[in-house]
Amino acid sequence: MDEILGALAEVALPLPVFQTFTYAFDESSADRVSVGSRVVVPVRNKRQIGICVGPGEEKALRRAPKKILSAPDAEPAVGPRLLELCRWISEYYVVPLGVVLRTALPVLLTGAENPHPTRKTRRVVKLTPPAEDQSLLERDKLFGRAKQQRAAYEMLESLGGESTVEHLQSQLEFSPSVLAALARRGLVVIGEEEVERDPFLTRALQAPAGVTPTKAQSDSIDTIRSGRPGEVFLLHGVTGSGKTLVYIEVLRRVVLEEGKTAIVLVPEIALTPQTVDRFRAVFGDSIAVLHSALSDGERYDAWLALKRGDKKIAVGARSAIFAPLENLGAIIVDEEHESSYKQGETPRYHAREVAVVRAGLEGAVTILGSATPSLESWSNAQAGKFTLLQLPERVAGNRMPEVEVVDLRRGERPGDALTGIVEYDSIVREPLDAALMSRLARGEQSILLLNRRGYSSFLQCGDCGAVATCPHCSITLTHHRAPERLICHYCLHRDTPPERCAECGGQTIKQRGVGTQQLERVLGERFPDARIARMDVDTTSGKWAHTRILDRVAAGEIDILLGTQMIAKGLDFPKVTLVGVVDADVGINLPDFRASERAFQLIAQVAGRAGRGPKGGAVIIQTRVPKHHAVVHAITHDYESFAKEEIESRESPPYPPHLRLANIIFSGTVEAATADLAIGAKDWLERLIEQRAPGKIVLVGAAPCAIEKIKNRFRWHLVMKSDTPAELTRVGRYFVERFETPSAAQLRITLDRDPVSLL
Repeated sequence: MDEILGALAEVALPLPVFQTFTYAFDESSADRVSVGSRVVVPVRNKRQIGICVGPGEEKALRRAPKKILSAPDAEPAVGPRLLELCRWISEYYVVPLGVVLRTALPVLLTGAENPHPTRKTRRVVKLTPPAEDQSLLERDKLFGRAKQQRAAYEMLESLGGESTVEHLQSQLEFSPSVLAALARRGLVVIGEEEVERDPFLTRALQAPAGVTPTKAQSDSIDTIRSGRPGEVFLLHGVTGSGKTLVYIEVLRRVVLEEGKTAIVLVPEIALTPQTVDRFRAVFGDSIAVLHSALSDGERYDAWLALKRGDKKIAVGARSAIFAPLENLGAIIVDEEHESSYKQGETPRYHAREVAVVRAGLEGAVTILGSATPSLESWSNAQAGKFTLLQLPERVAGNRMPEVEVVDLRRGERPGDALTGIVEYDSIVREPLDAALMSRLARGEQSILLLNRRGYSSFLQCGDCGAVATCPHCSITLTHHRAPERLICHYCLHRDTPPERCAECGGQTIKQRGVGTQQLERVLGERFPDARIARMDVDTTSGKWAHTRILDRVAAGEIDILLGTQMIAKGLDFPKVTLVGVVDADVGINLPDFRASERAFQLIAQVAGRAGRGPKGGAVIIQTRVPKHHAVVHAITHDYESFAKEEIESRESPPYPPHLRLANIIFSGTVEAATADLAIGAKDWLERLIEQRAPGKIVLVGAAPCAIEKIKNRFRWHLVMKSDTPAELTRVGRYFVERFETPSAAQLRITLDRDPVSLL
């Protein structure tokens, strides 16, 4: 029930301050405002959209409050439990409530200039029911010599009684005057009709797969169905073990039998079409999709369909966790280990953690699924906080693929390093080349992973060793072709590749490191008849680009799919019998405590794309560190051994999952001022912790970030460690609210709770 308000309302605004604002009701809006309602209010001579979060208190006011200008909606935009969730996010991630609420709503609902989003409409023509006593002969007399009117009328009958004006005029060539004449005679009605902007409706519905669950799947389904409200399940299943079937059967009970709603999160836009297709095969058009590749209008229509109850299941990337569903029965987080569930800008929430909290508030169950769970989730399962469910074998008797390791140190030619010229057999070694050739000969498909986009990693002077770097970031420029250019992958700065070295004037410019563009070129030269597709950020920037590529793979129109990490997870193509990891070492030695975990997950996940059909499969991993524990355990498909070894390695110095982190990032346009800010903040925090939380928080730093400058802003950071999450919340909030940041050098402070990376 909506909370009753008095004459005043507390409004949360998307401003960088930890407070709400008191406004008075205008007579025209008083009956439309309740807790959770959108309101248009004046803010510093401007208009802003805010959310009413409760009644205001007159005694706390210093001056007469300003009036609410309007309340655009008849019903609250934010339900009570969703508002409670946003309050938790605000508290835990130390973010103003108004900023969180803005994130939880579609963009079209957050702009004060147009607070009433319009839905797409189309003009339609519908036949009016004929009189019961009207004979066909009498109806024909109506038309007389108006042959076009008769033809239009009969065409509408053949179309089921209605059609769009556009179709009748542009495709069937009936003039506006003919349709207008039919309307004047009362034979048709012409009007406006709302159009649902759901691009997935154009995809053909698949027939649901008639698959009998294995015993392990059945046991998992039964356990989840009997779960208590708020219970969290970690579904650990090897790749190809049928986690999706478990999801579908659980949702069949929740949605179809119990009449509840559900949220399904996927980590990559690339996975959304395939996931939506599988779920629509069972649940039809009750699926609404929410992700960033949709237009603002499409996202708003999906949000509205969920809000009205027209759709029962929300599928999408991390922002779908805010779907406006009531009577929630289940939240599924597929590939729960993925770092893309962490928001990269304020509010820096993690959708997996938010899912667990929301399900608890709603009395729903949470299912976290992965073949390579995050170490945090695995530790929670081992400690009994989550219920562990195991799918140890692939479905349909399919075996895990055989894995072969190729040591790149062997046979590496000194000339490659000296000349910078990379030949095909230096990139793709003989075992992988032979395996590709045999798959092409048999008409089977292959996937090649190289988690490095561009043509080459960087350009280097052969005389003095200088490297082309970004003028705005402390990072090398990546060499791209078609068109030929150097690009910074952080700020998108572009340069023309130099003919001479900017440092010494030398003319020997060498390419270093191989990217997906170069891999595509050498493969095309080696296998000129092969149908090759590349999938990385450069080839998937357009809308539906992911879908078009993957649909071609599914249709058997691609022989070799190569790409970055976006091809490594969730994809299910039975005709893929070979997976090759061209360079497993990319990222494995980064100065970040999660580097080994990410490397293991990536190798294990992409290996799991092979052998998902009756023909089986093989995996070939090329690496220079074959003894690294991430590689050793990935090739044996042994997650538990990897988790045990990696968790032990994080005991000293301690890192998650043994404790929690908060990374405080300081940035500014002047290096010295940024450093002084970070060092001063550390001294300030040390005094605060000594007074308020002695011995409960450890500070590491302050120090420059691994990437010291991005977009002309110098970066330092300071890490807070604690095994008491509440202390991190309390100290973090006090610091953000009370520590004064000088106005010089555009200095800024960002607090990132539970960071997925410290780079």
